[in-house]
Amino acid sequence: MVHPIPVSISGIIDMDATTLAEKIRKQEISSYEAVTTYIEHIKKINPLLNSLVQDRFEEALKEAKMTDEKIKNNETLGRLAGVPITIKDSFDIKGMSTTGGLIHRKDLISRKDAQVVADLKKEGAIFLGKTNTPVLCFCQETDNKLYGRTNNPWDTTRTAGGSSGGEGSLIAAGGAAIGIGSDIGGSIRFPSHFNGTIGFKTGNKQVSQTGSFPSVDLPLQERMLGIGAIAKSVQDAELVNQIIAKNVPVDREISSYEVVIPMEQLRYPARESTLHSLEKVKRVLSSSFAVKDEEPSHYHEAAELWQLIMSMDGAKGGADIAFNGRPHHFFKEYVKERMFHRSDLHHYYTWAAYGAKLFRPSPKKSNELKMIIKDGEEEVLSYLEKKLLILPVYHTTALPHGEVYSQIFSIRKTYQNYMPFVAYANTWGLPALTIPVAEDEQGLPVGIQIISANGNEDAIFQIGKVLEKESRGYKRAML
Repeated sequence: MVHPIPVSISGIIDMDATTLAEKIRKQEISSYEAVTTYIEHIKKINPLLNSLVQDRFEEALKEAKMTDEKIKNNETLGRLAGVPITIKDSFDIKGMSTTGGLIHRKDLISRKDAQVVADLKKEGAIFLGKTNTPVLCFCQETDNKLYGRTNNPWDTTRTAGGSSGGEGSLIAAGGAAIGIGSDIGGSIRFPSHFNGTIGFKTGNKQVSQTGSFPSVDLPLQERMLGIGAIAKSVQDAELVNQIIAKNVPVDREISSYEVVIPMEQLRYPARESTLHSLEKVKRVLSSSFAVKDEEPSHYHEAAELWQLIMSMDGAKGGADIAFNGRPHHFFKEYVKERMFHRSDLHHYYTWAAYGAKLFRPSPKKSNELKMIIKDGEEEVLSYLEKKLLILPVYHTTALPHGEVYSQIFSIRKTYQNYMPFVAYANTWGLPALTIPVAEDEQGLPVGIQIISANGNEDAIFQIGKVLEKESRGYKRAML
């Protein structure tokens, strides 16, 4: 008989999912103990963060007991057997609602799991619940009229980012062994950078969006969407990618790659803490890699192309859902909420949607966009065939609530200064791994992203492990 080795509560919470899975498999920790520990921890931290917005604690405990029985009976189990995880509210879980932060959807119960959920359940993962998003994931900050605002665990007066802000906040505070997010405009990478987690955005159509809400139906937008882990370690992000991606990454010889770190060629504003982080990464990697300072292929136009693609339908698809059959009066609804707090829609959404309607490209421009993206993507993929590009995620660390929204959705088009770093991977459909490498003078995490061509995921993870080991990496925020 195997006698479990006592492990402290903090020991369980600080383990990454890969380590926890191994200890559960070896019966050093029971799944029931792990799930119970995380549930109690969530109950402690969530009132401060407002990260988890729906729980399935009772079901998770039952599933943990069943997993432990299977382990005792020597049954073959999956790679995440018994591991407690969470997922962004934009993914369907059978028996739970998928709200999009909309009040009128709170009682709409999903009848089946999203494909990503089904893949993870098949590997034995136990879902604790779902985490907060902005309305229809249409903002880089996380707030809505149904669940309210999510806070950053390093400073609750600051943003957790978005749209996977609930996930980033919860994982940063140790609320699950690992989490799942999605990213069409930095929505995994903003929260990972602001909260200090590992985050992986997959490339063009590498992961099924079946059961993701709202569905991304326009082809130019769909190719920008990536689904992946928000995690405590690079090895966890890699494991999740192996489980959910359509193509298993091919092994790469990393010594044959060049590293590109734009410093003189960065072109866009960045705080000192961000620049110092890039310099630190350059020092770490220069001993093993050829490091170049150059402007990446099609770098300068990425942000504007991203904005045009996101505006292609004038936000009509999302508005049909958000307004629930009513006429789409974005500006009127925005004013009603800002002046009288009487709208069911958060003003972040209505203002962003209003902008998308204003800047919607003409049919002629949309056709031009298709050709620009087709030609540009071929050139970018060729450029990155044997290169690993390192960029900041944002020009600064986590800002006070509302400021990121103001910078990205300003009528002065300041997104052109602040979105290029994250827009590059979305616009060209590329995989990107975010690693926290430093902290600013206030102790807030600073992340960088590693980007390359589709098919180079193994090289991305390899260099990510180097930076994780030689820099800050994941640290749990103590609340």
